[in-house]
Amino acid sequence: MEEKKFDLNSIIGFVLIFGILIWIMYQNQPSDKEIAAEKAKKELVAKQEAQAQSDKTKTAVLPVATTPGDTVQLAQLQKTLGGFAYSATLPSAKEGFTTIENEKMILKIANKGGYIVEAKLKEFKRFEKNSGQLVELIKDNNSHLNIQLQTTDNRTLNSKDLYFEPTLTKNGADQILSMRLKAGPNEFLEYKYILKANDYLVGFDVRSQGLNKVLNSSKPLDLVWDLKTNRNEKSVSIEKRYAEIQYEYGDKKYNYVSPNGVGKEETPEKVSYIAFKQHFFTTILSTDKAFEKSKLQSDDLVKDEKIDTNYIKQFKATVPLAFTNGEVDYKMSWYIGPSDYKTLKSYDKNFEKIIPLGWGIFGWINKWIFIPLFGFLSSTVGLSLGIAIIIFTIIIKLAMSPITYKSFLSQAKMKVLRPEITELGEKFKKDPMKKQQETMKLYNKAGVNPMAGCIPALIQLPFMYASFQFFPSAFELRQKSFLWADDLSSFDAVVKLPFHIPLYGDHISLFPILAAIAIFFYMKMTSGDQQMAAPQQEGMPDMAKMMKIMIYVSPLMMLIFFNSYGAGLSLYNFISNLITIGIMFVIKNYIVDTDKIHAQIQENKLKEPKKQSKFQQRLQDVMEQQEAAKKQNKK
Repeated sequence: MEEKKFDLNSIIGFVLIFGILIWIMYQNQPSDKEIAAEKAKKELVAKQEAQAQSDKTKTAVLPVATTPGDTVQLAQLQKTLGGFAYSATLPSAKEGFTTIENEKMILKIANKGGYIVEAKLKEFKRFEKNSGQLVELIKDNNSHLNIQLQTTDNRTLNSKDLYFEPTLTKNGADQILSMRLKAGPNEFLEYKYILKANDYLVGFDVRSQGLNKVLNSSKPLDLVWDLKTNRNEKSVSIEKRYAEIQYEYGDKKYNYVSPNGVGKEETPEKVSYIAFKQHFFTTILSTDKAFEKSKLQSDDLVKDEKIDTNYIKQFKATVPLAFTNGEVDYKMSWYIGPSDYKTLKSYDKNFEKIIPLGWGIFGWINKWIFIPLFGFLSSTVGLSLGIAIIIFTIIIKLAMSPITYKSFLSQAKMKVLRPEITELGEKFKKDPMKKQQETMKLYNKAGVNPMAGCIPALIQLPFMYASFQFFPSAFELRQKSFLWADDLSSFDAVVKLPFHIPLYGDHISLFPILAAIAIFFYMKMTSGDQQMAAPQQEGMPDMAKMMKIMIYVSPLMMLIFFNSYGAGLSLYNFISNLITIGIMFVIKNYIVDTDKIHAQIQENKLKEPKKQSKFQQRLQDVMEQQEAAKKQNKK
């Protein structure tokens, strides 16, 4: 008996697989350079905050007149504030706030700076549904809005350091808050907030009146908006992964500032909205008149994910407000609410594009199949979210079952032909080219396409990838429980570890374990048929050995990478593999008859060979050309 050798190609195949796994594990790990840059950025932020506190102290000690008519006091203030000295003489020139609210949110706007200093969402809790803490996207001085004012007397003032005068009125159910930074009784820069009932969208108009002699209108005003995102979810790593700046620009084009890395910056033009997106919540500044230019910056504030942290990312946007006839007039709006696809889409402003559904066909599958189907099951039918995921998975897998059948049928045909292919291999052992030609002729006579088993599997891949985009972004799953999982959008930890395992975490999630077991048995069930269906080719790695390795590698990958993912995705994969095992069992034992397949193949051989496909014909032509060239070289 000839001794079986372990060929070099198999070794190369194993090394490549191992290399790919290592690359996947460490591709998101920050380099020393990135860590150093992050440290430098944090130090810079600390200095800026210290400077801001210093400026605040200086502004706070400015003398304030008790009446607007105090001309002596006004003259003193003009030395510091120029044309805007008038604003500091008003009764509103103090640390006051105005609160407006509806059924969805509570907003607090400060007199100093005129911007939102607190934004609280009434319907959502931080971390878990019984935490007792409402989600607050803006709080504790984590966000600022500032317009840099260049005056005609060569001063540079910051609106965030100056006092606005508030006026709150109502128009039906709408609340209208006017915040005016005044340079005189009828000269001002105004922020107008319009809050409608039961809405996440807040109207935000910025305009000036009578300031053409106060402001230098030769160049636009720079509006700077920054936000240090609060942590609202259990998993720091997942919230960090999905926190990013996204924006629409040009002719409805869409892009984002990379969520991974330090100090990322983009400078798009013609921007119509800017979204500071967190995992499940977002703050969007949109404008009817596009910003001609912009500068968008994103910095990572999480230095060590193992340490509890309050802030995830630092976002900053700088946009110009252009003058028209010496005045500024922009109609804008704030969206402050959940990153929910249906809610965002309802505003007809393309806000739903911030949901990462995947590009190309993956996004199409999510948009036109997954979202409508899951939405119907979870809302219209009124099922619990866990049951909705199970039924959703069953429907998807049953719809894909014809493809699974085609794949298995192709494997069965190849399995029947294997003895004859092996015989050809022995017969033409010294002539690989001739062996390939005769193998192709055998396939053609038997009416078997060797690619038929691959194509159905490739068709299923987009649906698998789409699910990896859909479930982590499904807002409906947030803080919805099922069985032992108290939050289907986060990991379902059943054991808390007293230590941290690299790449795994400090907890053990149960659904990934069940999904890994299901994958193991599925691969164990199908690997034998795949090995029998695909005999080893000359010069190719030993696929049988590689499949044996993948039987154990795939479940291990599931355990490692899904331990900190949302339980909803792991539940989907668990049920999906269980159903696939069931479908394969039924097909193998009750539908596909190998004896009938063998008889059909033998019958096909007696018929005239089918016309070759274009691919087969080209492959045959290439092999014949190579064979002819080989014979010519021998001469």
